[in-house]
Amino acid sequence: MLKKQKRNQVVKGKEYFMDVRIRTATIEDAEELLGIYEYYIKNTAVTFEYEVPSVEEFQGRIRRILEHYPYLVAEADGEIIGYSYAGRFHPRAAFLWDVEMTVYLKHGTQRAGIGRKLYTLMERILQEQGVVKTISLIVKPTDSYSDYNSVPFHEKMGYTYAGELKDCGYKFHRWYTLIYMDKQIGLMQEEMLPIRDFAEVRRMFGL
Repeated sequence: MLKKQKRNQVVKGKEYFMDVRIRTATIEDAEELLGIYEYYIKNTAVTFEYEVPSVEEFQGRIRRILEHYPYLVAEADGEIIGYSYAGRFHPRAAFLWDVEMTVYLKHGTQRAGIGRKLYTLMERILQEQGVVKTISLIVKPTDSYSDYNSVPFHEKMGYTYAGELKDCGYKFHRWYTLIYMDKQIGLMQEEMLPIRDFAEVRRMFGL
């Protein structure tokens, strides 16, 4: 787990969380995590999902991710304020060393450094698992539904533009373009080792 100082502070109207604990998600977190995700489904185009899934469905998603990859939550004062997970980018065998990254923060807590903390630890874990490339699919910011600072955030984290799918998602009666951004975090070799499951490496990180 990661910890900082034991108090929050408000700077220019924003709350900056100084005491942030990062831990592995559990099935019991599903309802609270879904509460964070629900805002983005109903009010934004950063996810192309239309309907809020049930708690049971969300529990299943957490369970499936944790079978192989990290699923992390960030807590401050006992409240979950964000979460991040990685998943297989594509089921074909040659994509085994690539993962898709996801992060969601509680509405109103963006630009407080939480996403960076989550991604930094995620990348360290994935490197230990043997992942070579992390990939993020980001809705191209064109309006208030899609502009959530995702591109600048990923650029600061070392991701670079890798292409886009033009007008591939329809939501709120308009079409959106997906941007691909990626980052190489592991070594490319002629003989690649199999990916290790999250369960094999999590104790190295106190998780």
